[in-house]
Amino acid sequence: MKATDSPALLRYLPGLSVALAGALLANLLSLPIPWLLGSLLLSAAANLKGLPVKAPAAGRKIGVCIIGLSLGLYFTPQMVEILLSHWSLLLFGTAFALLLGIIGSRILYRYADVDFRTAWYASAIGGASEIAYLADKSGAQAAKVVSVHSLRVLLVVTIIPFFYQYMGYHDTDSGRLNQNAAVHWGGLLLLFALGYVFARLFEWRKWSNPWTFGPLFAALLLTVNEIHLSAIPPSVSHIGQLLIGWSLGNRFAPGFFRSAPRLLAVAGGSICLSLLLTAATVYCLSQLTTVPLPTLGLGLAPGGVAEMTITAKVLHLGVPLVTALHVSRLIIVVSTAGMLCRFFEKRMAKPAKT
Repeated sequence: MKATDSPALLRYLPGLSVALAGALLANLLSLPIPWLLGSLLLSAAANLKGLPVKAPAAGRKIGVCIIGLSLGLYFTPQMVEILLSHWSLLLFGTAFALLLGIIGSRILYRYADVDFRTAWYASAIGGASEIAYLADKSGAQAAKVVSVHSLRVLLVVTIIPFFYQYMGYHDTDSGRLNQNAAVHWGGLLLLFALGYVFARLFEWRKWSNPWTFGPLFAALLLTVNEIHLSAIPPSVSHIGQLLIGWSLGNRFAPGFFRSAPRLLAVAGGSICLSLLLTAATVYCLSQLTTVPLPTLGLGLAPGGVAEMTITAKVLHLGVPLVTALHVSRLIIVVSTAGMLCRFFEKRMAKPAKT
């Protein structure tokens, strides 16, 4: 009998077992964000070896839906007031992300032997799926764009949590103003139903990250109006993180690091440079604002929305502000990527070939 004829549960059981083993091992070793990082690293390692650890297509959707709902519960009226007072920081975060993308695209175009459009979309600090779609639509090499974004997520989601653990960064979260601390199972089911409806609405409208932003918006609307259906149990959050880590690990197919060694080597250096620039910027910015340095670091980090907000949530580091910084950045980067690519291609690409 073919593998495709076997029940879905049996087809995905090996991958689930590996992801769960990675999460439990990471938790046992007291690694940072163990349910995400452990499942990601072990799934990626198994996938690189060609082992059958395929994740279901719906796994990431379920995972980011859980995370989106849990993030939305932080947006109490008090937290919204705090966020509004930081509007200038949100603008700065977006401009900084665009600057990192410009620097990264220049590095990839000059040293990685790729065309400018591929370099641009591979360096854009936005949602990987949306950027890959835009890259393919523009005629860039989408496979290389996806590879660089996968490497970026792996490096950022590994380096930053370990660095934060080493520095002892945790528990500076003003988001503890979150009042929805009790779990009500009936309310939780209703909350998930609303999250699903909003996710499908966002998906129908073709908006960015529908399975993250839809549930987040649903929970945010309820919380800001002081309607508290239920908190998200820690066990459910762990499941969400595991599903995200498992699906991220599936991006690393056998031969991933041999597919375009020069591109990945240059991209790795560019990503590390962006982290160093972020660290320097965060340090300078922390001298000018009351926002804690660890929160600024996660908010400006060139990582994905789900991964960085999970880190903020687990370490209790300014979840609402980190979420707002990444959401605003993603929306602007994705919506302006095509226009800015055409603008800089005219000014940067041709001189670089002479």
